[in-house]
Amino acid sequence: MRKQGSLLVFLLAACVGLFAACVPAAVPTATTTTTTAIPVVDCAARGPGVDLHGCNLAGARLDFAILSGANLTDANLRNAYLMSANLLGANFTGADLGDAFLTGATLRGANLTGADLSGAILTSTDLRRANLSGANLGYANLTNANLTEADLSGTDLTEAYLTDANLDLITWSNTTCPNGVVQSMECPRTSAG
Repeated sequence: MRKQGSLLVFLLAACVGLFAACVPAAVPTATTTTTTAIPVVDCAARGPGVDLHGCNLAGARLDFAILSGANLTDANLRNAYLMSANLLGANFTGADLGDAFLTGATLRGANLTGADLSGAILTSTDLRRANLSGANLGYANLTNANLTEADLSGTDLTEAYLTDANLDLITWSNTTCPNGVVQSMECPRTSAG
């Protein structure tokens, strides 16, 4: 019986070994990732359509620059010089343009949603069809600026100067006027504006 038991164990082990050889081994599968490389922004780039989002351009000299269609979302342009710059259709969403010099600049059709333009000099600036919703224009100088068809929904114009500014066909909605009153119709011309 001992020989038969040993033979039985041997045959059983051989069968298990044969079956194991017939089962395909686990094949490692290729691992793929979907990581996307974040493009590096060249903050020294200039020209139409450039991407300058998030760049620190505080105090930069950009007079007469051609940045039409540029992406300046969340850029820091505090105290920057953009006099007579072509900023046609540029995106300044959330940008800091506080105390910037934009005299004679073209911002026609620009998106300035939520931008800080407090204390900015915007004299004789073309802001036709610009989106200034939620922007801060407190203490800004908009003398002789053209704001025809601009969107001033939720815009803060506290103490802004609007002397001789063209305010035709503007969207007024919850706009804080130069006199501090929030209203949804044209702001009165006060001593500040």
